[in-house]
Amino acid sequence: MTGIYTADELQQLMTQESERWRPLVFTNGCFDILHIGHVRYLKIAKSLGSALVVGLNSDQSVNRIKQSQPGYPSRPLVPEIQRAEILATLKPVDGVVIFAETTANRLIEALQPEVYVKGGDYTLSTLPEAPIVQSYGGRIELVQVEFPTSTTQIINRILQAR
Repeated sequence: MTGIYTADELQQLMTQESERWRPLVFTNGCFDILHIGHVRYLKIAKSLGSALVVGLNSDQSVNRIKQSQPGYPSRPLVPEIQRAEILATLKPVDGVVIFAETTANRLIEALQPEVYVKGGDYTLSTLPEAPIVQSYGGRIELVQVEFPTSTTQIINRILQAR
């Protein structure tokens, strides 16, 4: 599938075609049900560099992060390969890498993006990836999305309609 890479494949491409990939912008998340907040966030992220890579939490890591609650479906709702394919087809996204850990620290360390972007619901003190980005001199951008929404809110609306 075009646009979906392993970390090793992406590192090789970045070495061979640095002008295409640098400065690299990186973000990560579950992206379980894609919504307008995601799209606007990705557009803003892309504007901060030459290429945007999305680290996508694997099914197992989403399941660890978004633990099941009574009366709610287990997460993710959409399998990782489908989430990756959807993300990879979006205009702002240049690449997607699926990762198994609950944080993107190992992937960030491997790719060393110049800019790391997360949503404005984080602060530097609550962002688990902040120390690794700061350790190599990367910049962190916390982006406020104009249309705040979440997959959890969408799931709640669906469940309330039953």
